[in-house]
Amino acid sequence: MTLFEAIILGLVQGLSEFLPISSSGHLALMQYFFKIEGESVLAFAVLMHVGTLFSVFIAYWGEIWALIKELGATFKDIFTGKGPRLNSNPTRKLGAMIIVATIPTAIIGLLGNDIFSAMYLSLPAIGTGLLITGTILWFAERMENKKLGVRDMKYSHAILVGAMQGVAICPGISRSGSTLVGGLLGGLDRAFAIKFAFLISIPCIMGSVILEAPAAFREGFDFAIVIPVLAGIIVAAVSGFIAIKGMIKIVSDKKLYYFSFYTWILGAAVLGYNFFIA
Repeated sequence: MTLFEAIILGLVQGLSEFLPISSSGHLALMQYFFKIEGESVLAFAVLMHVGTLFSVFIAYWGEIWALIKELGATFKDIFTGKGPRLNSNPTRKLGAMIIVATIPTAIIGLLGNDIFSAMYLSLPAIGTGLLITGTILWFAERMENKKLGVRDMKYSHAILVGAMQGVAICPGISRSGSTLVGGLLGGLDRAFAIKFAFLISIPCIMGSVILEAPAAFREGFDFAIVIPVLAGIIVAAVSGFIAIKGMIKIVSDKKLYYFSFYTWILGAAVLGYNFFIA
């Protein structure tokens, strides 16, 4: 893998992880058309996820640190006999909702792992996923939501968002777009829905890295590409941070439908290429 390829893949990973255009679909297409092969590709993809994880921590460090401290306070309450008191304050309740949302994502990911893995090698699956992404984004902008915040949020809302995140493991279906739509379907306030979507990406990305890393590095890692890998991670982190900030504004301005046109066009192009050219 060259330095140029690593930078391009890092840029695509960072932007597409948080913009509603599907990072998995874009990376699969990049690898297909750039013909990037070799035993280090899977390991490189895992490390790119680490880069995007950095961008979430940078963008939401204040909230993440508050959640970490509240988790410690929760354990203290449990060990002193007070109980978890999950509704005692908004931060503690938010932490509980993140955990609840992660459960359906993990179940869907584990049960459908073989199916999802096969779909990554299928251009028709990727193209169809992109068309689905465009459609759900189009309808998301037309939803009437109840502007619920964390105090009003119920476990059913978290389960819905987590299930939508699980479905987005399919290549071509956007994780950020799906989780945002799940939040809007549940009536969450737009600003809170996008923040919740990004915060629940942390356990999702971490879980993906933990599960994929052993297999990735068993296949081997060529230390000759250390420089390209580091460049890719940095580019993924920086572009991911920019994408997060941009997405917050896009959701606030109700301009998600812009990405509908992009994913529809790309999805149609992928299907056309597969059926008429490949």
